[in-house]
Amino acid sequence: MHKLPKLTRFNENVLSKYRIYNSIFMTLPFDAITKTGVMLPLFHEVCENGFSNKKNPTEIVEDFFKAYHTNPSEKEKINLLFRFIQYIERQVVLFDAIEDAAFPIVNNMDGVGTLRNSKETASLENKKEALKKHLENFKVRVVLTAHPTQFYPGAVLGIITDLTEAIQQNDLLKINQLLAQLGKTPFFKHVKPTPFDEAVNLIWYLENVFYHSVSGVYNYIQSNIFDNQPIDNEIINLGFWPGGDRDGNPFVTTEITRDVAKRLKQTILKNYYRDIRLLKRRLTFAGVEESIAALEAVLFENSVSTEINTMIPLNEFLGKLNEIRDILISRHQSLYLEEINDFINKVRLFGYHFATLDIRQDSRVHHDVFVQIVKTLSEKGNAIFPENYLELSEDHQIEILSKVSGNVAVSTFDDEMAIKTLGSIQAIKTIQENNGERGANRYIISNNQSALNVMETFAMFNLSGFNHHINVDIIPLFETIDDLTNATSVMEKLYANPVYKNHLKNRGNKQTIMLGFSDGTKDGGYLMANWGIYKAKEKLTEISRKNGIKVIFFDGRGGPPARGGGKTHQFYASLGPTIEDEEIQLTVQGQTISSNFGTLDAAQFNLEQLLSAGISNELFSNANNIMTKSDVEIMDDLASTSYQAYVDFKNHPKFMPYLECMSTLKYYAKTNIGSRPSKRSSSKELNFADLRAIPFVGSWSQLKQNVPGFYGVGTALKKYEDNGEFEKLKHFYKNSDFFKTLIGNSMMSLTKSFFQLTEYMAKDLEFGEFWEIIHTEYQTSKRLILKLSDYDELMQSNQVGKASIVIRENIVLPLLTIQQYGLLKIHELQNEENPDLELIKIYEKMVTRSLFGNINASRNSA
Repeated sequence: MHKLPKLTRFNENVLSKYRIYNSIFMTLPFDAITKTGVMLPLFHEVCENGFSNKKNPTEIVEDFFKAYHTNPSEKEKINLLFRFIQYIERQVVLFDAIEDAAFPIVNNMDGVGTLRNSKETASLENKKEALKKHLENFKVRVVLTAHPTQFYPGAVLGIITDLTEAIQQNDLLKINQLLAQLGKTPFFKHVKPTPFDEAVNLIWYLENVFYHSVSGVYNYIQSNIFDNQPIDNEIINLGFWPGGDRDGNPFVTTEITRDVAKRLKQTILKNYYRDIRLLKRRLTFAGVEESIAALEAVLFENSVSTEINTMIPLNEFLGKLNEIRDILISRHQSLYLEEINDFINKVRLFGYHFATLDIRQDSRVHHDVFVQIVKTLSEKGNAIFPENYLELSEDHQIEILSKVSGNVAVSTFDDEMAIKTLGSIQAIKTIQENNGERGANRYIISNNQSALNVMETFAMFNLSGFNHHINVDIIPLFETIDDLTNATSVMEKLYANPVYKNHLKNRGNKQTIMLGFSDGTKDGGYLMANWGIYKAKEKLTEISRKNGIKVIFFDGRGGPPARGGGKTHQFYASLGPTIEDEEIQLTVQGQTISSNFGTLDAAQFNLEQLLSAGISNELFSNANNIMTKSDVEIMDDLASTSYQAYVDFKNHPKFMPYLECMSTLKYYAKTNIGSRPSKRSSSKELNFADLRAIPFVGSWSQLKQNVPGFYGVGTALKKYEDNGEFEKLKHFYKNSDFFKTLIGNSMMSLTKSFFQLTEYMAKDLEFGEFWEIIHTEYQTSKRLILKLSDYDELMQSNQVGKASIVIRENIVLPLLTIQQYGLLKIHELQNEENPDLELIKIYEKMVTRSLFGNINASRNSA
């Protein structure tokens, strides 16, 4: 039992330790600049006082140099500011490591939202059998994506892992060495990673964290809920996008897709080899020793090279392990039975694939490719498609697409995108042959707008040799507000197609549908995106049930609330019976992987939270999860009002110029953190449609304005205040878990905002009025959310979460100041008659470098 309050545990194990280790860190001899460690706290104090006195970042930086330096040159100023950036980046790493080390102390690993708590609640309510029955079918799928939000290079992530361990052990000598190593390890990558590099970086988490945490959670369920009986359900599945996600990434090739699949198989076999070596040291008994040795030999051979493929079939491998298990029971008093059971479970969970490699491409690319396929086949005399196919109606095209089949060679085509797209479909076959069907059995169509988009993909599979035996789930992704609204009619048309319906029958009468929070929020604002997805899920559940189909929702979520992040498990626990919930599937990316799944404790805790959310929704749901007619009317009205406010804001003539001129938007592409381009088209002109959600949300975060997480919320709430109906809203907030979760996540966005940083913009001749629009909406949202929740301060019910944010924001305050100073200097230099281009480059580098520490400190800001 934890006797001390959670906030006290946080202060003692995180805040106090940070202060101690930071004092060691600040005195390490990193560089030749005198007293940098002493200067940074002084600069921090000048920043705090400056913003309190409404000074702008340029005045603050100049005040600091006047107070603590005698006539420094421009070069000396710049050098010191760069050193500050380096120091602050490493302070953030230190805080991350300390917080990770304290995770199992600060968080109650057996408390609410854990499996133990769910099991005990089920026992108390006489629902243990119902819990078992639910877990026979319920699944959680965590899909790791390569979205560029991880600003820590691999070497630094390794230091965080080692530093976390050293802090847990209070090993001062090792901590000192690691801090010194950290001071000399570069954060900035001079070249972009390839998609394969990204895959290798993320496979580290599979190998070192998920392999152990997923099997640990599964073992707990088997022993404590299923009384050690076999479970015919993996319960936790892992997905993987690096190397398979082609959407907007021209660098993902068919060869890379195949190489990533090989690397996944090689890595899981390496993990099996390590485990079987340990088993070999224990199982030294007659009847099992030889079998273990034979398995060790074949695992070693196949784990040292991706080119060797002599692995026995998976069923045979499992059969041999079960034979060993039976001998242990019958002849050796079940000695080391727990260890062999653990290994068998791992092989069942991870097979030869480790994680399922999803393939994804944009529907517009598919359509262009399909036009090329039809034209090329027609030119070469192939009569698969009628000559007038491209002029036919959508319904007639769908009818033809339902029936086509063949094995068209990729070499038939000259078009590069057609070759890549068909190549990736054929790669799925190769991967399934080597890694098993689970190696690659999902194809996602992003920006899906019609049934034709799905059927074009369906036809491409049948033209690539699958011949109506497609052992792959075809998954439409609905992203924009319009697409979410149209999703029901799209799926109705597909369900009405007998050929597609037969495909679903062969896939267990299940249809996975992906819904995009990031682009939905970018398109329609925070409330409308979340409510639009909720309503789409309800309608899709209804029509799927009507057609005898079990719909599975796959949520494309980012880190921050503006991209579907925040308290994700609370969101799932708040969904009612009108939304299908047999599986929880979600993307996890970049920072969210390292912060939520970076250690064994954090991964176990967050996996259990997701599992418990699904359990709670099914077994322990309450009236607060059910939307009444009145609730729906209120949400419709709030979403509609906020949507109009957001669209008006988005259509403001200064919207794009503000982002381009006053934010760090254009610097994201220079960070070299991901292989994917920062916008969808190669056009030099910046337009909203091409803008990706990550740099869009991240740029607002760098400004400390966090617009996508709150804009329109204040306006929507104010309508009720103005109409004297605020009590109705308060009643809704009190009785709806869904609305409470939405508002709670918006609070997080508001808490991370700091408008004093950019208050100088209010006086800007071009953008002053626009800044005031944002600031007014922030103030309105904050005031009315506090009024709605009866809180005195934001995040009042999550004191530890707030305390962590406050410390992190405090650490990076000088970094934010330097970033704004750099932007102001660039503007100043660009307006000179003869601008110093070299000096502009230096300040641009300063702004780019400042992104890293700010993003890492926020942990879920992009």
